[in-house]
Amino acid sequence: MLIRILGAAAGGGFPQWNCNCRNCSDVRAGKRGFRARTQCSLAVSANGVDWVLLNTAPDLRQQINETPELGARPEGELRNSPIKAAVLTGGDVDFIAGLLNLRELQPFTVYGSSRVLATLAANSVFNVLDASVVPRRELPLGSPLTIEGAGRPTGLVIEAFAVPGKIALYLESSAPSDNYGSREGDAIGLKVSAPETGKHFFYVPGCATVDDDLRDRLAGAPLVFFDGTLYTDDEMIRQGLMQKTGQRMGHISISGPDGSIAAFEKLGVARRIYVHINNSNPVLDDNSPERRATEAAGWEVGYDGMEIRL
Repeated sequence: MLIRILGAAAGGGFPQWNCNCRNCSDVRAGKRGFRARTQCSLAVSANGVDWVLLNTAPDLRQQINETPELGARPEGELRNSPIKAAVLTGGDVDFIAGLLNLRELQPFTVYGSSRVLATLAANSVFNVLDASVVPRRELPLGSPLTIEGAGRPTGLVIEAFAVPGKIALYLESSAPSDNYGSREGDAIGLKVSAPETGKHFFYVPGCATVDDDLRDRLAGAPLVFFDGTLYTDDEMIRQGLMQKTGQRMGHISISGPDGSIAAFEKLGVARRIYVHINNSNPVLDDNSPERRATEAAGWEVGYDGMEIRL
């Protein structure tokens, strides 16, 4: 199984188009130790030919152009694509907007929870993906599903599971008491398996906390891509970027007693990679003490183009 990080940044990318924070300023200036990143998405293939996208970032057209394996094949038909399916883990703009880049009557299948599919159905702009060409399939929670696209299996099986999180910002209600209208299926994680080889990994790009159910599920995993949005819960407030904590946005922090480093410490996960990293996060600086602490704890910081073979 081949996995490619198409984008490792959170919404807005890195640098964010209108941001002059220290990190964004340094990466624009080409400062040593900084690497630009597009918005969060993975591509995975069981055979190196047919590819499945895990989320479709607004930067998807750029990501395809920078990933030769995802482009139209010169030996193929006049219109062709190795992208056979897109699996969505939430209704956030940075997870679904890239679908609009795939609107050229090319067959593939869109998978999402009932909540995510309802979001797509409620917004007529997504009708540019003709349902007779691009079917939408519900991804049931807790049941492995064979992923198909363009009329044939991809060789991958995906099991979706609910994780603690929050509904997309633009869908929020005004009621903090019910987590702003969040329901099961608004944030999900994925177990991605290739039955032919027995290999599998987990993808959890958005998560508010590591609860007991998630601990049990991830324990002993060979590979987990996990939410690395913020290093500290209040970093965006301290930097003057936004008056919201990570918890208010539905994201666990990397550091601290309630952070993901501490939560994973005894889970026995062989390889841990942060994705969905916000532009404010100091781990984006290769030379920062926060980056050194993260790597010392056994974590890797994902970057665009990073390739993993299982």
